[in-house]
Amino acid sequence: MAAAPAVRFPVFGLVRLLGLAAAAGILFWAVHFRGGMALSTDEESKLPIFNVHPVLMLIGLVALNGEALLAYKTVPGTKKLKKLVHLAVQFLAMFLSLIGLWAVWKFHDERKIDHLYTLHSWLGLTCFIFFSLQWAAGFWTFWYPGGSRSVRAFLLPWHVFFGIFIYVLAIATSVTGLLEKSIFMQSAKMIERFSTEAMFMNSLGMLLVLLSGLVILAIVSPGPSKIDTYRGSSE
Repeated sequence: MAAAPAVRFPVFGLVRLLGLAAAAGILFWAVHFRGGMALSTDEESKLPIFNVHPVLMLIGLVALNGEALLAYKTVPGTKKLKKLVHLAVQFLAMFLSLIGLWAVWKFHDERKIDHLYTLHSWLGLTCFIFFSLQWAAGFWTFWYPGGSRSVRAFLLPWHVFFGIFIYVLAIATSVTGLLEKSIFMQSAKMIERFSTEAMFMNSLGMLLVLLSGLVILAIVSPGPSKIDTYRGSSE
């Protein structure tokens, strides 16, 4: 089996920088191009409540989730502290995502739009369900009440694998969401194909793809925390 690549550049710093850029980018898009965000609606415009959806889903399942996945390598301190940060950040990501799902469901209800008829919606719901189950299984096995040492050792590689899989699924969901929204707006003549907003959305999608590659590289690459990450987290 080929060894994981040795990283010779500050990959963790780049991940954090691109994660912040992605979060700032989707927030800028919602406020600057789409009129802001709101958890309530009025009769004139229901778009602000929709805008809550992409902002919270991306910040939760992409930006915060990426940080949580790397917590065992980036957070100083004991194994227990790293585990706690990992669980807490992912719980925050799950909570924000739940609000994001509620916002788009409410938007569809108020606009009389069908639910769950696009590939993006299928991917998104699957991603959130898998993420929630992964968090619950991780909490039960590795935090409280905690499985036996043999159970934790057996489940840890699968927990790591599904963590990466769900992160990639979150990226795919985000990119298809940007694509879907852009196509819908172009079809409705809200934006032009080569408008500033359309190009911004495309660029944000490319940024997410680059971010996913760096997060996965940071997870699999060897480093001073590798033993702590893959062996110590099962203790």
